[in-house]
Order: sequence, then structure tokens, then C-alpha cells
Amino acid sequence: MFPSFLPTAVGQLQEPAAIALAQSIQSHAIATPLANQPINTTYVHQGSGGVPILLIHGFDSSVLEFRRLLPLLAAKNETWAVDLLGFGFTERLADIEYSPTAIKTHLYYFWKTLINQPVILLGASMGGAAAIDFTLTYPEVVQKLVLMDSAGLQGGSPLSKFMFPPLDYYATEFLRSPKVRDRISRAAYKATHLASNDSVACAALHLQMPSWSKALITFTKSGGYRAFKRQKLAEINQPTLILWGDSDKILGTKGAKKFQSAIPNSKLSWIKDCGHIPHLEQPELTAEYILEFCSHQ
Repeated sequence: MFPSFLPTAVGQLQEPAAIALAQSIQSHAIATPLANQPINTTYVHQGSGGVPILLIHGFDSSVLEFRRLLPLLAAKNETWAVDLLGFGFTERLADIEYSPTAIKTHLYYFWKTLINQPVILLGASMGGAAAIDFTLTYPEVVQKLVLMDSAGLQGGSPLSKFMFPPLDYYATEFLRSPKVRDRISRAAYKATHLASNDSVACAALHLQMPSWSKALITFTKSGGYRAFKRQKLAEINQPTLILWGDSDKILGTKGAKKFQSAIPNSKLSWIKDCGHIPHLEQPELTAEYILEFCSHQ
């Protein structure tokens, strides 16, 4: 059985890992300073033991992005994945200004409400920028940091120039197009055969949530995540693991060494024969690197 708050199209998923993770998605009303009412926040929680791992998805994505990685991590460590404010299946309230500041505020209160102990924070793609921002703001919450093909070296969004009426509507409808999402999916993998119709459907399921378009427009108009300067990255004191697909066509590969150079206590590990999404293309190898990093004192 799938949770009732998910779109009915969830029943069309075919990949066993996607079905299993979708069935395990929970929702909790998180009270924050952002609104007068709690925000129904969706997340997955599996496993036990060790320092909790908290997974943060990329732009216009959801916790389903971690369908292949999360169970591997949860076999050894308590593992969480959360849908960021304005994304995934988390509730999009009308009176919230969706921005990086709102995202980290909501994430903090999610952490405080349900986890409330230091975590190993992992961010993928835009989630990496969100993880950096969160770590710099709440360093006491983050014991270790994992950046996976992370954004954060270049600011803004290519969609931002289209975010005025009526082009803002057409920009989000462009992203809604199955052909566009299929093209993005194929670009994210090195092994393009993995970009199946089912994987595209999985990545697009959250588009059916109420106010998806409005929240995406508001977030993009906010400017999104701006580039972090080297001086700010140098303030990250936590041990940091940088994972990067050696064939990333979305962000390229130069950013990996730039992050390694800028973050003092960091280590870079390349994921071979892999594109922008190691957690979907090479989940076993990715989990191996992460769990090894987690086990070191």
C-alpha cells in the first residue's frame, strides 16, 4: 500500500526499489517560524545504529532519488531522507517565500523535531549546495559532510531569466514535458539505458503535487543557491567526502577538485564509469565509499 498523500500515479511505478521506497515514505507536521501552521513534511527513515545519515536530494526532485542508495546505507546506519521545502512531496503552503533561507530553516526544524542529534549530512547536486549552506549556518548539527556531484560553485538558475509572467508559467510547463525530463535524465547518466521510462516517471511523480509550479517559480525567482566563495568553503571544519562521477555531463568534473582545494578537511573519491547521479547509476560503490567514511572516527 502506498501512502494516501502521494499522487495516484505512484501505482504505475515498476522498479522494485522505487515501489519499496515510495511505500515507506512518511509525513510529519513540522512546526517552523515560516508559517502559522505546521508544514506536512515527507521523509523516509530506515535502519538503526551509528551516526544518523541525512540525505538531501537535488533540484526539482524528491526522496525517490535515493531509492537505490538509501537501503544500502540503512543496512549499516540509521538513515533519513527528506523532501526539502518546496520540493518532492512536502506540502507547499501559499504564504511561504520559497528560498534557500526558507529551505535551511525548514530543514533545521525537521532535524530538531525528528532527529535531534548530530548527523552525517549528504547532499546531491543542488542538495550539495543546500548541505553546504546548512552546515555553515548550523555547524553543531553536522558531524560530517558528503558532497555528491555538488552544486555551489556557480550561482543562480538558467530558468531565472524566464521567471516573469507569462514566461514563468511556460518555463515550468517546459520542465513538466515528458520529452524534456527524458532528455535531462539521459544526460544525467553515463549509461543512458538506465534512463528508462520508469525512471523518468519516478523522477516526475512529485510534479503532480499541489502548487508544484508556483513553488518552483518562487524558488527560482529568489535566485536559488549562489556561488560559495572560497573563504566561506574554508569555514567548513567538518570532515568532508567529495564523491563525483567521472563522466558528469551536467556539472562537469572540474568542480570536484575545486571543492577539494577549498574545503580544508576534505577527501575526493571518483566514481568510475558514472555520470551526474552516482547514487542511481553506481549505488553499491557509492554506498561503499559513504559507509567507509561514516565508520572512521
